[in-house]
Amino acid sequence: CDSINLNGSTKDASEMRNGYTHAQKIRAAFIYGFNRIAGLGLATWERSEVTGKMKVNPSVSSLVSSYMVSLRRRKVQAGETATSSHAVTPEIIGRMYDYNCQPEHWNICSYEPSKRKKDKESEEWGGPWFRWEIHLAFMLAFACLLRVDEVLKIQAHEIEIVLGQKKCIKVTLPFRKTNQFGHVQPFYLYALPNSLKHLCPIRAYPDWIKLTHINEGYIFPGLSKIFSFVNSILINMQTSEAFLEGFRNNLLDVGVDPSTYGTHSLWHGGCQWLSCDLQWPLRKICEWGGWSTDFSHLTIVKYLISWNDDPRNKREDFFNMDREPQSKCFACGRSCECA
Repeated sequence: CDSINLNGSTKDASEMRNGYTHAQKIRAAFIYGFNRIAGLGLATWERSEVTGKMKVNPSVSSLVSSYMVSLRRRKVQAGETATSSHAVTPEIIGRMYDYNCQPEHWNICSYEPSKRKKDKESEEWGGPWFRWEIHLAFMLAFACLLRVDEVLKIQAHEIEIVLGQKKCIKVTLPFRKTNQFGHVQPFYLYALPNSLKHLCPIRAYPDWIKLTHINEGYIFPGLSKIFSFVNSILINMQTSEAFLEGFRNNLLDVGVDPSTYGTHSLWHGGCQWLSCDLQWPLRKICEWGGWSTDFSHLTIVKYLISWNDDPRNKREDFFNMDREPQSKCFACGRSCECA
């Protein structure tokens, strides 16, 4: 990753080097190895006052941390910019929803084998079953701020219909990346207004269950090669690789370049939707997403503000008092930015 060899000489410009993100992954692998395999823990590497020998985890030393800071500075000076996944917007999800709901993509029909075509068009990448499946996954990841692997691991018994509440479901995950040992707070999802039907899991979930009759096992099972549902494969969940491929193909369907979108794009976009469109305060977003409310490092800011996301306002309209109003709030009907 570095432009400098171990002996202090400069590497040739033609020699390929990985980016700073790759260096972070290498360090994370070493930290894991020294911690879990060697059993050295996660404390800072230091010299023992008793034996005079170095102890604990060498990858967490101040020397390595200083090197990583220096490496990042040199990478930035060389023109490398760390790029996070492009946040998907509600408008893009709406366009994908409208495209998928077209009869030729949405209606379930019996399988009819056809001849292979060398020049298959992009809309032939998946059948109706797969489109139904991934769009429900879109909605859950977007609304609950979930990682893709967390969504795909959801099982039938983890989603309940809340009795006594009108159109409400409860989603309880056994664990998350931020809660490895359980105690995950449930997500209560209510029906959204008709103007937000493309973001409403309450509409999509019953339709998917009615279609598949899933009452146990994974909600998002793997599909056969003809993109149909087979009861015998209930034990296998859909893979994140297949999900990402379907997500990017769906973006191509609506004319969006998928190269900057990844598995983090949905909860990245959901975070911005809650903040900018629904006007949720930062603490409320952290509580909903199960993130720490310790704002000392503000990791969440990179999901709210990123240089490569689509701007929400035109640059020339910031001080334009005669600009067209924003979309109306579905709750109060106001269209001003302070609504």
